[in-house]
Amino acid sequence: MRKSWLVCVLMGTLAWGQAQPAAPAAQSTPAAEQASPASPAAAPKEAAPAEVPMSAAVITVKGVSCPEFSHAAPASTAAAKTGAAAGKTGAAATAKKPTDCVITRAEFEKLTKALQQGPTPLNAQQKRTLANQLPSAIAMSETAKKKGLDKTEGYTETLKFVKMRILAQKMQDSVREDADKVPDAKIETYYKENPEAYEQFSLDRLFIPKNKQATAEEKEEAKNEAKENEKLTDEQQKAKEAADKAKQEKGEQEMTALAETLRQRAVGGEDFIKLQKDAFEAAGTKVDNPTVNLPKVRRTGLPPAHASVFDLKVGEVSAVISDNGGHYIYKVVSKEVLPLDQVKEEIHTKLKGEQLKSMMDKYTNSYQAVTNEVYFGPAPPPGPARRPRMTPPGGPQGAAQPATPPAPSTPAQAPATQAPAKPN
Repeated sequence: MRKSWLVCVLMGTLAWGQAQPAAPAAQSTPAAEQASPASPAAAPKEAAPAEVPMSAAVITVKGVSCPEFSHAAPASTAAAKTGAAAGKTGAAATAKKPTDCVITRAEFEKLTKALQQGPTPLNAQQKRTLANQLPSAIAMSETAKKKGLDKTEGYTETLKFVKMRILAQKMQDSVREDADKVPDAKIETYYKENPEAYEQFSLDRLFIPKNKQATAEEKEEAKNEAKENEKLTDEQQKAKEAADKAKQEKGEQEMTALAETLRQRAVGGEDFIKLQKDAFEAAGTKVDNPTVNLPKVRRTGLPPAHASVFDLKVGEVSAVISDNGGHYIYKVVSKEVLPLDQVKEEIHTKLKGEQLKSMMDKYTNSYQAVTNEVYFGPAPPPGPARRPRMTPPGGPQGAAQPATPPAPSTPAQAPATQAPAKPN
């Protein structure tokens, strides 16, 4: 309780700097000056920063006391004060000047550890920001005490709420730490029971566009027809639209039939690159070097409608898979199960998320809140489900915030073959 006021003030006012501080410039040392000159390509060696003892003062606020930071004054400081006060009456000296606030490295680092969000310590710039704001917070809070503001109802009620929020945050941190403890045996068991989740495939894929591209002559003809269309009657316009639609449908049917023909050729062992060139040429698109081999892909790497590909054996060719983007034909080139050491961290993250959700559900479902709607008014219409944050009000900006358990990561969708469209 001695430092709760300071923690609240700092967490409500401190804006953390996000940029990492620049590396300190290299310092020359006598030893370095006596050493033989280094080659021009050699980088200058930085001198190690001087170690500051834990008992050394890192912040001194003169003219203000800070009982929240209790420590034994450094020997040099105590001796200096004793010498200065030797010719004066102790009581008179104390009355004239308050004890200076001296914060040691140990006390400062204890405070930074309490204020950090998550396992990442405050960086150098954040510590500097804290050091710049601490004196003002100390001086203002001490003045507020002298005015009796720490005895007001507003202070007491605010502190009550902030304490609950901080404790709720600490509880969430504790739950996360517990959820992170996933035994290796559990990871190995999950790996053995879900081998298909860690299969990796090398696939060849043909893409057959759904529609034919207009030739240069057809584009020019369409441009000329557009001018003539202005003179058409309504009946003529409808007839033309019907003819255009019939032409488009005929082209789509031809591309669908072509997809089946190309599949049969693929089953017969023809090269996928040649088949892809034929598909693009038939669609009115010329690609000299089409790419048909996809990067290594897992089961979640293709759209759900294409997932049947993963049930094929090595060397097998899929049926034609059609969607709004066009027609697709796959061939399984190779298939392997990734070793445990490559996916261990992924499994750990997944199981941690499941444990975190289960543990948080246990706490959030352990109570039921009832509010008086006559007093508060009707509840607003329901919106997207969102778990409320439990950080103290005005928490450090840029610091890690608690969040809902992460959803299992999904590999990015594999890029489509060089084509006008990709699968949905």
